[in-house]
Amino acid sequence: MAEQRRDQRDGRDAGEGAQDVPPAWGRGALPEEARAWETLVATARRTVSDGLVVGTSGNVSVRVGDTVLVTPSGVPYDRLTPDDITGVDLDGRQLLGTLVPTSELPMHLAVYRTTDARAVVHTHAVHATAVSTLVPELPLIHYMAAALGGPVRVAPYATYGTDELAENMLRALTDRTACLLQNHGTMAYGTTLDQAYDRTAQLEWMCRLWLTATSVPGMSPHLLSREQLAEVGEKLRGYGQRK
Repeated sequence: MAEQRRDQRDGRDAGEGAQDVPPAWGRGALPEEARAWETLVATARRTVSDGLVVGTSGNVSVRVGDTVLVTPSGVPYDRLTPDDITGVDLDGRQLLGTLVPTSELPMHLAVYRTTDARAVVHTHAVHATAVSTLVPELPLIHYMAAALGGPVRVAPYATYGTDELAENMLRALTDRTACLLQNHGTMAYGTTLDQAYDRTAQLEWMCRLWLTATSVPGMSPHLLSREQLAEVGEKLRGYGQRK
């Protein structure tokens, strides 16, 4: 793994290049951080097994206190171990580990600094990415858009890893918990990694549904109105088991 670290510092994400970061501060992981890292790695591996990313093309993070644990740049998720824990503060200074954080760190940190997010999932899901190239907003093909805060917007294209992309993403996320990134992929956040992942999967499913419906020759899918979506949003407030 030491050789991997040296090689990886000079390498790049698959399609998303590495960025310069300050040297690690060298402190050890707290027990809560170690547990969160284990969950983060499992979630990252799930994005691959469920077909939401190819190789290391996406990234996952989780916030523990003021520390953001994040997948490292260019390291296959099946190779990550507890010793590979990678963490930064909200300004991007490395607190944990020696592996270079994902090049998409600016997007992750922007979400944490401006929302109540505790977890973020970014993928290159194929149907969602396809939709991002076609429309400025995912058409209201299904009422579960309400679970993401409303119609899902597409953030204008910008080069990966840049502040410009992070700013475009934040605008698309206004009053939303997920968005599409034009010619790029998805971004979703939640209060837990499970919630962020579920929102990502739901967004990919809705994009696949819309593409499927629009592929029928001579037919156009029925879309919901914003009033209908708002009604669903109210119902979802009481959805699930009472605590």
